[in-house]
Amino acid sequence: MATVKNDSPAPVSKGRILIYVLVLFLVILAAIFAWNYTFIKGQLGVGTAYGARVACSCHYIGGREIGDCEKDFEPGMEVIGLSVDDETRQVTASVPLLASATAEFREGWGCVMIEAEKLDTR
Repeated sequence: MATVKNDSPAPVSKGRILIYVLVLFLVILAAIFAWNYTFIKGQLGVGTAYGARVACSCHYIGGREIGDCEKDFEPGMEVIGLSVDDETRQVTASVPLLASATAEFREGWGCVMIEAEKLDTR
């Protein structure tokens, strides 16, 4: 009796195809992020500086709560978080691991941006 030899590979399951597509999508997404990293980092630097300055003025000059100050942000700034240090009268706006900026309230000057190097020496 003759046996039939089947040399075709086993069919790939739908779950495995979905995993391949998902991995390919993530690789493409990571490549796009890496390609545009400098632009993204620059935009986040501008956004955090703007956010820190606006929130500082809103909180210390306008007398509003910091949560209420986020209403003054432009559309697209939802990723920027705010933190307040009432002891030093500073507001920091940040996007974790990517960008951060701090504004400080000074009597007679209003809110001024603080350089990152000067934050460590205080």
